[in-house]
Amino acid sequence: MSAIRGARERARIEVTAAIKDEARKQLAAEGAAKLSLRAVARELGMVSSALYRYFPSRDELLTALIVDAYDSVGEAAERAHRTAAAPARPGAHLARWVAVACAVRDWALAHPHEYALIYGSPVPGYTAPQATIGPASRVGLVLIDIVEDAHREEGVGLPPLAEELRPEAERIAADLAPGLPPAVAAPLVAAWSQLFGLLSFEIFGQFNRVVEAREAFFRQAVTELARTVGLLDRRG
Repeated sequence: MSAIRGARERARIEVTAAIKDEARKQLAAEGAAKLSLRAVARELGMVSSALYRYFPSRDELLTALIVDAYDSVGEAAERAHRTAAAPARPGAHLARWVAVACAVRDWALAHPHEYALIYGSPVPGYTAPQATIGPASRVGLVLIDIVEDAHREEGVGLPPLAEELRPEAERIAADLAPGLPPAVAAPLVAAWSQLFGLLSFEIFGQFNRVVEAREAFFRQAVTELARTVGLLDRRG
């Protein structure tokens, strides 16, 4: 009986993967707004009623694709973080920040349609459920971890904080980064959003005829973002 159950589970995993792969092809060809369960079923040679046993609605399939995309970019950021987390040395925290940002960029360039799904225009009629929040936070948590490490090791300078922003900065620090002072937490959220602004300009073509040396430009830009959150380059 267990062998039959195992075979059924393997078959379900394989069919689920095939459905998601075909859906990603539709994302690339038509965009998320035109994703259709019937079209996915047709391309896979399935009847619609069979596909509904895996994903009862378009929104559930979209959610699965969104979670996969967030997890994929999150894994890329976490892997870069682990690889760059060498023994402490001058400028290590800044180097880790840049390494993570570049890993996220590499992922975005390799997966432009999945990037567009999670960081592009909202899909009409779709509201992301709670299940997407954790995966969506993974890149941000890596950046927070880098800055918290630097702060503990006295590798962070406190940026100036406008008094009118202090209550909001204190709330951000309490909610997202309790290990950081408000003067660091607020610009960290800004840097997080600006990182993806840079990527969106590149992925969606706004840099065409504006920036040619894009990798060098990106490295310089994310280095400057690191400085806005107080990361210090103490080499030399």
